[in-house]
Amino acid sequence: MLFEVWAPQARDRVTLELNGAEHPLERDAERAGWWTGVAPAADGDRYGYSLDGGPVLPDPRSRRQPDGPDGLSAVVDHDAFVWFNEPPRLRLRAGVLYELHVGTFTRDGTLDAASERLGELAGLGITHVELMPLCPFPGKWGWGYDGVSPWAVHEPYGGPTALKRFVDTAHGLGMGVVLDVVHNHLGPSGNHLPSFGPYFTDTHHTPWGAAVNLDAPGSDEVRAYLLGSALAWLRDYRIDGLRLDAVHALTDTRALTFLEELSEAVDELAREQGRQHFLIAESDLADPRTTTPRTMGGIGLHAQWNDDFHHALHTALTGESQGYYADFARAPLAALAKTLTHVFFHDGTYSSFRGRCHGRQVDRARTPAQRFLGYAQTHDQIGNRATGDRLSATLSPGLLACAATLVLTGPSVPMLFMGEEWGASTPWQYFTDHTDPELAEAVRRGRRREFAEHGWAEEDIPDPQDPATRDRSVLDRSERERSPHNRILAWHRELIALRRTLPDLTDPDLAAVRVAFDEEARWLAFRRGVLRVAVNLGKETAEIPLGSNGRDRVVAAWEPVEAPGRDGALRLPAESAVILSDG
Repeated sequence: MLFEVWAPQARDRVTLELNGAEHPLERDAERAGWWTGVAPAADGDRYGYSLDGGPVLPDPRSRRQPDGPDGLSAVVDHDAFVWFNEPPRLRLRAGVLYELHVGTFTRDGTLDAASERLGELAGLGITHVELMPLCPFPGKWGWGYDGVSPWAVHEPYGGPTALKRFVDTAHGLGMGVVLDVVHNHLGPSGNHLPSFGPYFTDTHHTPWGAAVNLDAPGSDEVRAYLLGSALAWLRDYRIDGLRLDAVHALTDTRALTFLEELSEAVDELAREQGRQHFLIAESDLADPRTTTPRTMGGIGLHAQWNDDFHHALHTALTGESQGYYADFARAPLAALAKTLTHVFFHDGTYSSFRGRCHGRQVDRARTPAQRFLGYAQTHDQIGNRATGDRLSATLSPGLLACAATLVLTGPSVPMLFMGEEWGASTPWQYFTDHTDPELAEAVRRGRRREFAEHGWAEEDIPDPQDPATRDRSVLDRSERERSPHNRILAWHRELIALRRTLPDLTDPDLAAVRVAFDEEARWLAFRRGVLRVAVNLGKETAEIPLGSNGRDRVVAAWEPVEAPGRDGALRLPAESAVILSDG
């Protein structure tokens, strides 16, 4: 078996330690900084690299870390796995995504346990399961954004084979799988890359420390490393798409950016395999160039999360106005109307949170709606709250139904966060399992200090290192059978079924969306083809002047409601939603 490692930091020698035996590697005459050698090895064999007689370190391209980030790597024979199901051909345009954290989706917190529940999601009508990061990190439980070894799968989740079983099961149920990957930083513990080469640079900085080296000396190999990791998920694990974490933190001054290279490489792999791979960005830039095709001068990512829609919806539902919600909260229904029709709220307008103008307008005539994801909740927007409270902690079932209606009938590709479909009452809190006591204490203190500055008592902030914090965040599926959760679940199922059967709900034409609203009365209505969707967020029945052509009928309604009469007025009960057709 060929072993190779990029280790320009090594001065004189690199040694492969394989199953307790040492094998000296040779410099590669064709590739600067590379060391190679051949040794007999089989699936599961343990190995690592020693540079200049130093400690044995895991392979930067390790496919498996059986003993965690600091242990030896293990050989993985990807060809040994037997696949039973072909990946389904799914269009993102018609998709309904479901964000899932393996460690809290079930009490066991493993990929195999999650696989056993995938039938529930298929029955709900989910088309793509979006897994939060799976790369190894210290300890057993965590969000995954402090991962290292970006080619490997966290062992407590089940390792590489369990991920393949999960993907194969999902494909057999007709669902695709999206994986959240982190290229902007690696975790603070178990990260051995700096010992091998210039994977990071002090030229730029991120909120998490030194930036990944995308444009300084040595960056060619670093970019190839990240590209190879991304393609490996798509090729070796048959993942259908990748969600790219915080791409705005990828500082890259080169003419051809890393993201463009990644987009081109993924498109080429899709052509080779005859499949539909896609990239979904998380971006704070409100810049349509992120998803504009490369042929039109854009970066060429296929879609992106739209936090502006979330913020507008959240303020309309809750009335919260702190932090980045401030601009949206001044006129939340107007903000919601703008994000339904023009995508970004900040599209060159002043952002008080940033103290400057922000964003860029979307060309609605040339930009299809499926380039943006809409959602009412995500791991970020729940877990980064002081106590990890979901919308269900403060909103009525009717308002939760309104939120679901706006997400699942709106023009963007909808995404749900696990448990949202039944209004789960369990929180989703920030939890860690750092094995380094100093790091654990620093995270604990930092979390409490951050929220104490916003008026929270330190004792009210969950301890990230307390196992109970993770345990509280595990979904309670028994709720699905009880009121009002069963009714909320049925509403989500009905809305998803409508999205699948009514073509107007997946129409990509942003310019065709028409919105009306009344800020004071707290109702909003929008048209999509022959369909009209209306929500009443107020506490009194709203009289909405929709007009009528005499053919109106109720397609679905949270509370009993009649179609507009001769006066064209829809009388919509408080905190409820309706979908009408006049075609």
